[in-house]
Amino acid sequence: MNASTFFKTENAERYLGTLCKHFGHKVPVTHDTGSGRIELPFGHCALTADETGLSLTATASDLPQLDKTIEVISSHLDRFAFRENPQLDWQVTPT
Repeated sequence: MNASTFFKTENAERYLGTLCKHFGHKVPVTHDTGSGRIELPFGHCALTADETGLSLTATASDLPQLDKTIEVISSHLDRFAFRENPQLDWQVTPT
């Protein structure tokens, strides 16, 4: 299952880097300019940054694991981007 959201911000690259660096101490992460992937034990999240904002796509094998992946990524982005108060509207699509 997949879920996607978009966070409109001028600081997308910075948040992408901060998320990848933070999770890189705990789980496998890949990070290049403009993109990253965080591999959590219960799912993963692909991130893409451009001048308009940060795109996030979470993937997991079932809805409970997808919900957990979304919660972990969202809570960390909320913490790192607290000045912008991200309002993420995740759209779930079955795979």
